[in-house]
Amino acid sequence: MNEVRTTLEEVLLASVGGVHVVAVEVAEAGVRVEARSTMGGASCPSCGRRSTRVHGSYLRFPRDLPTAGQHVVLSLRVRRFSCRETACPRRTFAEQIPGLTRRYGRRTERLRSALASVGVALAGRAGARMAHVFGAPVSRNTLLRLIASLPDPEAAVPRVVGVDEYAQRRGRIYGTVLVDVETRRPVDLLPDREADTLAAWLAKRPGIEVICRDRAVFYAEGSTRGAPQALQVADRWHLWHNLGQAAEKCVYRHRGCLRPAPVQSAEPDEVETTPDLPSQPWPTGHRFAERTRAKHATVHALLAAGHSKRSVARQLGMGHSTVLRFAGAATPEALFIGQWQNRRTALDPYKPYLHDRWQDGCTNAWQLWEEVKEQGYSHGYASVRDYIRSVLRGSPQPIGPRPPTARTVTRWILTHPDALPEPDRIQLKTVLAACPELDVLAAHVRSFARMLTQLEGHRLPEWIEAASTADLPALQSFARHLERDLDAVIAGLSLPWNSGVVEGHVNRIKMLKRQMFGRAGFELLRKRVLLYS
Repeated sequence: MNEVRTTLEEVLLASVGGVHVVAVEVAEAGVRVEARSTMGGASCPSCGRRSTRVHGSYLRFPRDLPTAGQHVVLSLRVRRFSCRETACPRRTFAEQIPGLTRRYGRRTERLRSALASVGVALAGRAGARMAHVFGAPVSRNTLLRLIASLPDPEAAVPRVVGVDEYAQRRGRIYGTVLVDVETRRPVDLLPDREADTLAAWLAKRPGIEVICRDRAVFYAEGSTRGAPQALQVADRWHLWHNLGQAAEKCVYRHRGCLRPAPVQSAEPDEVETTPDLPSQPWPTGHRFAERTRAKHATVHALLAAGHSKRSVARQLGMGHSTVLRFAGAATPEALFIGQWQNRRTALDPYKPYLHDRWQDGCTNAWQLWEEVKEQGYSHGYASVRDYIRSVLRGSPQPIGPRPPTARTVTRWILTHPDALPEPDRIQLKTVLAACPELDVLAAHVRSFARMLTQLEGHRLPEWIEAASTADLPALQSFARHLERDLDAVIAGLSLPWNSGVVEGHVNRIKMLKRQMFGRAGFELLRKRVLLYS
């Protein structure tokens, strides 16, 4: 029997000292382990003085980790000791077994630690389902309380810190994540992205030497105020991304050059003219036109037979003024007036543009509406959609392959020439040959890419001067913005530091938010980000 107890102590309480297993009972409800404390004394939690004078004992029933799928409950006899310090307000106190119990705890420390790990990994509902599977049923709120009670992990002051924003509620509420770039672990989360908050956080950590960030104004200002001794490094990915946005605007501005040049006709005397839009919006076969023509014929037939206009109105159930209007019209087409005529609308000034874009190959009504809105059209999407559906859908598309879109050409320009497939390389050469401005843009983009990949930041002032003189407004604007943060951009194009690891943690924050369905607060999100890494 003693050998069995020794084995049980090694299996069940191997990592806990000062506990002796007395008996084990196995029933349908689970496993009950009777044990008692064997420690010689305990320290008072108020004054800290150690006492060996036993005042009494009582039983505690903390739940332990399940064994073989069975619930395990400890029947643990602990003692109360008398405090010998006369100045201490506490007369007696209960002993706590390190690694096994805590005050008012209903679970052992190892079960508590296991449930907290499940909560950090899976949060509330999912964690509760997983805990129920391995035999430790617990509510989702208990898991969240366990996560909130965990202390923050101890982290040394980073030497190189990465700063970036994350969305707590996209488009409305943003926070800041700070990552140790060298260890690739998150350091802290801030509830907003204000310059004052970042400056206060950096001021408490004077050991920071390098700050990797994007070119946001609030991060630049907060880094300068909070850590003036640190070197600020603009992230290369953000630089390339901003250049890509500027390049796409330049290509879109010259989208007319993307269409292949029309083939000259062998007979120049024969000029094809685009037929005008039909003057009558209701051609033969339209239900309104046919109904109007039938009524017109009936009215004139009755009048020719000798009926008066009031008699015709009674027979056809029409108003007298309507009969007069039909009688006065020589042809049915004369009645197509008012709302049935091609009257002027607010869309008329933009119809030539819509026709040109339709010929360019753009058939997306929503995109065309967005484009005319930028030109000053203030009405809704329905008018553009109806015009495209009734007029442009029937017009012929240009013969031949569709011209590439502005985004496609931008992708070709931003891709290394050796990585482009042969068909794309040929089309890009054709586009650049047809538009000198885009050829200049491609040269500037490739020059910037060479600086970025080979870390030649010292060439940036020369590149900015060349880009500022190009006839490309979007590229000029990008170059002017680089001058505002010149030192950080040069450092980003010269040093190996970047914010790639920070972007990875931003994606992980998105995953944690999806697990919590957006209902968790900042404190819980911060705990999970810092502990679950």
